[in-house]
Amino acid sequence: MLAQPCVAQVIIVDDGSTDGSYEAARRLAEADSRVEAVRHERNSGKGAAVRTGLGRTTAGIVLIQDADLEYDPADYPRLIQPILEGDADVVFGSRFIGSEAHRVLYFWHSLGNNLLTLFSNMVTNMNLTDMECCYKVFRRSVVERFTIEEDRFGIEPEITAKVARLGVRIYEVSVSYRGRTYAEGKKIGWKDGVRALVAIVKYGR
Repeated sequence: MLAQPCVAQVIIVDDGSTDGSYEAARRLAEADSRVEAVRHERNSGKGAAVRTGLGRTTAGIVLIQDADLEYDPADYPRLIQPILEGDADVVFGSRFIGSEAHRVLYFWHSLGNNLLTLFSNMVTNMNLTDMECCYKVFRRSVVERFTIEEDRFGIEPEITAKVARLGVRIYEVSVSYRGRTYAEGKKIGWKDGVRALVAIVKYGR
């Protein structure tokens, strides 16, 4: 991440981990002035971590990055290009368009993602291909116009619905994906899919 020339600021939010991650993040912050390490005393969920991170950003372009690096920071230049060129206010990554490398994993997860994206598109009247993709990039002025309420994985449809309502220019860019198996630490499950459906209805009204 820090190797990318376009990165001016990194907010690392440790969400109550017990494996020494926060100490490693703090050492990184001490070594690089671009990095700030923040800790939640208890695990509060991805949404809570993103909410904390967005509240501390000052850069003109803001990008959400999961810490497990299923998504490759080498895609940053491609993701921010539509904003830099003045065409977009928000850019969504997509694992389902283009020709970037993708690890082959679970059929039912893929089907679930497609169905959630379809339902979200029906509610928001957009034509996204991957609403659940981690990579979402914003002009800072857009981030300042919405507040994340969801604490867990419901943030993906929540953010999608809220930026759709703002009427901003949204682009989609292909990204690579090196997904993890459950044995490798993947945590999202069917309950998160149900919550995503609830969030689509709740925030898309």
